[in-house]
Amino acid sequence: MTETAVYAAGGVVWRVVDDKLRVLLIHRTKYRDVTLPKGKVDPGEMLAETAVREIHEETGIRVALGVPVGVSRYRLPSKRIKIVHYWAAEATDAAIRTSAFVPNKEIAAIEWVSPRKALKRLSYPVDAEIMENFLRLVDEGVLRTFPLVVLRHAKAVTREEWKGKDAARPLSARGRRQADSIVGPLVAFGVRRIVSSPAVRCVKTVAPLSAAIGRGIDTSKLISQDAWEDGKSDARTVIGERVRARRPAVLCSHGPLLPDILSELALATGTLRGSYLGSASALEPAAFSVVHLSVENPGSGIVTIETHEPKV
Repeated sequence: MTETAVYAAGGVVWRVVDDKLRVLLIHRTKYRDVTLPKGKVDPGEMLAETAVREIHEETGIRVALGVPVGVSRYRLPSKRIKIVHYWAAEATDAAIRTSAFVPNKEIAAIEWVSPRKALKRLSYPVDAEIMENFLRLVDEGVLRTFPLVVLRHAKAVTREEWKGKDAARPLSARGRRQADSIVGPLVAFGVRRIVSSPAVRCVKTVAPLSAAIGRGIDTSKLISQDAWEDGKSDARTVIGERVRARRPAVLCSHGPLLPDILSELALATGTLRGSYLGSASALEPAAFSVVHLSVENPGSGIVTIETHEPKV
């Protein structure tokens, strides 16, 4: 991130009402404008959790993030550049029913309109550009997606520092902080299933997430480093199960296995392989790549991949 820039995040919140697509606009009290829900990153936050938090604070609606729909950049009166990352985010009926929104000193009203009407109502061209990106997703028929998150375990103590079996090597102090720091963004993508190598450093990486969402950790030797070193790893089986399930999940594994996992994701979805897979699999400890797939047609290919790194 550029130090002189102000970073923010938000979303194009959408729902289907009587078979008609509607998007959410907010009317801000102070500025008397119409815009998309967004807000500045809080200290220590990753962009994805900022987007979910700000959408909830401004609209009362809790969402899980879908596909990224663009980044807007504009100059503030202070001369600093503001950079805003946006995601598509479906508002479920349950989330709308539990919304506690009331007009307040920041947001005067929220309004559901058609995307075409939104293009006319939005006060700023940069917001209209984001809406146009969103409409391209609609036109391509890949609006409703689910994420498979490929996560490298957090920083572990080194092999030189550890005298026991490699699979029992624990996280370092920094690794434990990293494991805590990625809970927010993983929750932001709606992760509900956790699959991990049985190695201690992998299980401990996703343990804070498991506690946060109240879900157990499914361990699989098929994505363990021991199996990989013995030539017995099998990312294809694990990936096939997760693609067929069509549910948000995280797969926590080891650096050497990540290229195989991403490659199998491409193969399982009929996606042309390319250099982008190498970038998505070259992860630092506790970094993760979010692979977005179509719910209706996962075999139509990877919609997009985005990579996130912890700030710790």
